[in-house]
Amino acid sequence: MSRTVLVLSGPNLNLLGERDPAMYGSATLGEVIAAAATRAAAAGLTLEHHQSNHEGVLVDLIHDARQRCAAIIINPGALTHYGWSLHDALATFEGPVVEVHLSNPAAREPWRHTSVVAPVADGTIAGFGQAGYVLAVDAVERLLEGS
Repeated sequence: MSRTVLVLSGPNLNLLGERDPAMYGSATLGEVIAAAATRAAAAGLTLEHHQSNHEGVLVDLIHDARQRCAAIIINPGALTHYGWSLHDALATFEGPVVEVHLSNPAAREPWRHTSVVAPVADGTIAGFGQAGYVLAVDAVERLLEGS
């Protein structure tokens, strides 16, 4: 069985460390992924990370993961709230899916309170900053052990 976990980062996450550090923290996306990769390696998992500002690219990556990856961790960014094509693509993925957010969307503007990804995810981790990605790896490890 594959031990590869696809980690997808949506729009504007390439600006981590620069964009609103009070909300999203001062760590860069590279630093966030490195911390998650270290945790994954300790669990015998390999992370494969991609970031895109384009919804269709993320959909293609999800499709490609279907026969190749054991799980998906996704931070869809603003696509969380209206990316129905992500919802549909994730629904075709048979392994665990964990949605992750650095901030807590439920504590922010009302338009951020609904996730179209959540119904096709096994769970959501939000509001723990950089640690959320490490927690997502922990969740994936437990979900894979249970399957």
